[in-house]
Amino acid sequence: MKQLLEFIPLILFFAVYKLVGIREAAITLVIATIAQMVILKLKYGKIEKQQIIMGSAVVFFGILTAYFNELEFLKWKVTIVYALFALILLISQYAFKKPLIKQLLGKEIELPEAVWNKLNLGWAGFFLLCMLVNIYISNYLSNDIWVDFKTFGIIGMTLIATIISGGYIYRYLPQDKNEQDKL
Repeated sequence: MKQLLEFIPLILFFAVYKLVGIREAAITLVIATIAQMVILKLKYGKIEKQQIIMGSAVVFFGILTAYFNELEFLKWKVTIVYALFALILLISQYAFKKPLIKQLLGKEIELPEAVWNKLNLGWAGFFLLCMLVNIYISNYLSNDIWVDFKTFGIIGMTLIATIISGGYIYRYLPQDKNEQDKL
């Protein structure tokens, strides 16, 4: 339910953009994002830091987009957010010697330190790739193609990266004792 709620503002933005235009889509995105934050707070009692950061960025750049009736502000939001994600992952690994991915998932999954480091670098690389693809599409292709990419392309890329990550860490996960006895 929580994950579905996170996609509603994006879906509404896409629909309103295709039907009406950028200003109305940006206003819809801002209102839907604020409503999403209120619902998350009421339903779950708290809003995670990542959601607060993303929501604030969406509201800020969405308001600029609506005011100036210019999609460039939302295009820059995507670029800035992915650059920050990559930078945070790299700083956590190299400056603090604690991969952020391990901090986020280490309570549920036990992996060797080298695997956490590679996974952290892999996701930093993924966010840099998303940033670069976004820059290319936003600068060299039409606004309609960028909106399609933002709505569906990044979700697809994230799904692929998640599957690759899962495949990578699967071999390092502890095996169930019963499974080993069967072999």
